[in-house]
Amino acid sequence: MAGILKSLSKVSKGDVVLSVRDIKKTFIEGGQPLHILRGGGFDLHKGEIIALVGPSGSGKSTLLQCVGLLDKPTAGSILVAGTPVQKMDDEMRTLMRRRKIGFVYQRHNLLSDFTAVENVVLPMLANGVREDEANEKAMKLLRAANVAHRASHLPGEMSGGEQQRTAVARALANNPEILLADEPTGSLDPAHATTVFDLLMDLVRKNKMAMLFVTHDMNLASRADKKITIKDGFVE
Repeated sequence: MAGILKSLSKVSKGDVVLSVRDIKKTFIEGGQPLHILRGGGFDLHKGEIIALVGPSGSGKSTLLQCVGLLDKPTAGSILVAGTPVQKMDDEMRTLMRRRKIGFVYQRHNLLSDFTAVENVVLPMLANGVREDEANEKAMKLLRAANVAHRASHLPGEMSGGEQQRTAVARALANNPEILLADEPTGSLDPAHATTVFDLLMDLVRKNKMAMLFVTHDMNLASRADKKITIKDGFVE
């Protein structure tokens, strides 16, 4: 395990941090196979931003779940910085996900009983960061996300835009090389959506991360370095 995680050390700009090949995902519904993903793939390079587009129900979120190591594809290969993940056990997948991948969801998914700063601190504590260091870094991230003034507030005391900006800060807590975002502005009104997406793009660029984001908004997709499409289950 240590060897695999060590192999995922910081890669050089332009290197492939995520590689997907011939990915397939089939669910059984009512005793019948439901083929959501039927093949295809892509490479995501360090510092690159890719928009994932396609009609509703085409498998975009399913693909994100698979590459984010939250689900396993039925067939195909996924490599993170050249390391295959399909044969890893659950513990190794959890460690890799925790250390190398950040997530931003359509809804913030903040823990309602914890303050904004505590929500950002918790992923770092799970990674073994000392509490004082985690708190210091959490405040820096909240300041970068323009939401430090809400650090001591619970999610229910914050606006939708503030909650989502806090979620962005949380996603960056463990310095991920890959950021996955599933409709990160889909639950916000247009004004807040623009603010949050601008913040997301700015932080990703400044930290030289790679990002794969799902969107139905072609204006947002046009701001990516490139687009990939899921059509009839094929990743193109």
